[in-house]
Amino acid sequence: MKHPHIFTRREFIKDTVAAGVAAAAIHATTGLAAPAAEPAEGAIIQGRKVKVAVIGCGNVSGSYFPTLVASPHVELVSTCDIIPERAEQAAKKHGVPRHFPHIDQLLAGPAFDLLVNLTDIQQHHQINRAALTASRHVWSEKPLGINYAEAKELLDLAAAKRVQLLGSPTVVASPQFAFMAQTIRDGKLGRVAAAHASYGHTGPSWSSFFYEKDGGSLFDLGVYSITTLTGLLGPAKAVVAMTGIVTPVRTITGKGEIRVAAEDNAMLIMDHGDGVLSHIQSGFNYYTAREHSDTEPAHHTLSVTGTKGALHLAGYDWGPHGVDLATRETGGRLQRMAAEAEGYQWQGGAVKMAEFLATGVRPRFTAAHAAHVAEIIAGAHQSQATGQRIAMASTFAPVKLA
Repeated sequence: MKHPHIFTRREFIKDTVAAGVAAAAIHATTGLAAPAAEPAEGAIIQGRKVKVAVIGCGNVSGSYFPTLVASPHVELVSTCDIIPERAEQAAKKHGVPRHFPHIDQLLAGPAFDLLVNLTDIQQHHQINRAALTASRHVWSEKPLGINYAEAKELLDLAAAKRVQLLGSPTVVASPQFAFMAQTIRDGKLGRVAAAHASYGHTGPSWSSFFYEKDGGSLFDLGVYSITTLTGLLGPAKAVVAMTGIVTPVRTITGKGEIRVAAEDNAMLIMDHGDGVLSHIQSGFNYYTAREHSDTEPAHHTLSVTGTKGALHLAGYDWGPHGVDLATRETGGRLQRMAAEAEGYQWQGGAVKMAEFLATGVRPRFTAAHAAHVAEIIAGAHQSQATGQRIAMASTFAPVKLA
């Protein structure tokens, strides 16, 4: 028997567009939380905290809420989840005044400036579109959409509505990324030739969306490595990939056994132009000696190699420990560099976006980069389906380190 207040995912997504239009009309007449006339330069929200609503109060939200609560730029006003009890529990735990079971009620409720979207992968595009349509700024967990068409639609809508859109991963914001990028740009590796990254574990059991259509290890795990390597080496010109399903049946908490529909094992090659190639592997079938959230400091998960040197990222790019660098100038000895976190947290993207809205200080990560990554993953799936090399249509500006 269906709970009278619980909406199915299909009902949830179906209503989002209409909800966004309705909410836009409501707030157009009330003038609540209206975006600034020119959001491109300087602080967008001045003289007060950024009013934030969080949609999706499941597993990932447990990492986000503490950072949001601690931010001097954030005022949490609402929570939302298709399981009403989760939204209520999150609101009580973190002192949020209102909670809602559906996005239409959230958008028509108390005014807010920024939607933090922590829902399932398959819901991101529709929910992001509804919020943008309602003239809300949006922070989205990865991906923005499941292909470039969806992501590009959101970029265009945000521009038309004169609001801001940003999304995970935030890996380019780490001091380790900055060190790697500057090392490459300074020519210390000589002419860069190749790169490799690997990210995997034995797969989550707390939700089935990872294994359902339009889920998969690339959208959940490989997305980090793709973001880092395109940030370091530039946009991909073309991709070729092979993907598969190693474990066809999974046991999910509260659901029991399910059939796996999305890839849980992937190998991807990106052509960055000028002969530069990178390789990424990701999967939900990787044994690790320790949990992936507690990576050994010496564990190299990403490497870039050139004619005069090589660098190796210690720890995963979402939680790095440092960079081990070896060059001809140092006799090939590995030296640990960039060992400090300097405040970087993988779950801090929404806080950085609120800071941007409040102060005008733009983060390194951009929506155009996130859209390009979405196209790469869609291209990997297309390559597997067709056996072809897939050309990329999108690009993004080089990551600004200053």
